[in-house]
Amino acid sequence: MTLSDAFQPLYSLSGLGVGFLVGVTGVGGGSLMTPLLILLFGIHPQTAVGTDLLYAAITKAVGTSVHGSAGGVDWKIVRRLSSGSIPAAALTLLALHALGAPSLSTTHLISRSLGVALLLTAPCIMFRAAIMTRLAGFSERLTDRQAHVLTILVGALLGLLVSLSSVGAGAIGVTALLVLYPRLSTARIVGSDIAHAVPLTLVAGLGHWLLGSVDPAMLIALLTGSIPGIILGSLFVGRIRESVQRTVLATVLLIVGARLI
Repeated sequence: MTLSDAFQPLYSLSGLGVGFLVGVTGVGGGSLMTPLLILLFGIHPQTAVGTDLLYAAITKAVGTSVHGSAGGVDWKIVRRLSSGSIPAAALTLLALHALGAPSLSTTHLISRSLGVALLLTAPCIMFRAAIMTRLAGFSERLTDRQAHVLTILVGALLGLLVSLSSVGAGAIGVTALLVLYPRLSTARIVGSDIAHAVPLTLVAGLGHWLLGSVDPAMLIALLTGSIPGIILGSLFVGRIRESVQRTVLATVLLIVGARLI
């Protein structure tokens, strides 16, 4: 079967829809795309995660070029996150290989990890402002060295979650960075988080590729739909109340996360 024969237009339509939502809300595509592939299309969880990781690496590389050219990336933070996330991702992939991925045990592990990641992502979306207010005193007392160590630990957690579920680098990463670096602008935090997601998703995605859990035709189909979807969604930014967006997204992620556990 050739690549063109395996190409599925429904994947492109799904990519269009997810891309639109990402463009409107800014939520990470993995939080939406991976559960969609598993629950709607019946894709094997490891294939869904591996394909989505490379999909994220490509799309976020474009986002990084935009943020980087505008000076919106703090590369010090990117290096700190990467020093924790890349080794954690590599160790996670080695563990999956040792478990004999793809296998029944890894299928259960990835499904449950995805559910946990979504359940962690939902409150980060809905209650980010409350979390920031609650931890304001902690943020102000942090020294640079403490922030450095905690950033590496956050990176390690993201490396584990992203490698197992493709979810976490967006909402969880941004919320953690806002707590650790309260003096940086939100735009710079977001730009740094996106920049960090590129090497992380690339390493994790290539690792899944080597494990045989990436579908190239699906990857191309998703990109074909998601790129115009993100552009279209960006045109609707500000037309839907942010509180409504957060509530709807968080509710959906909680329902899907609970179903996957």
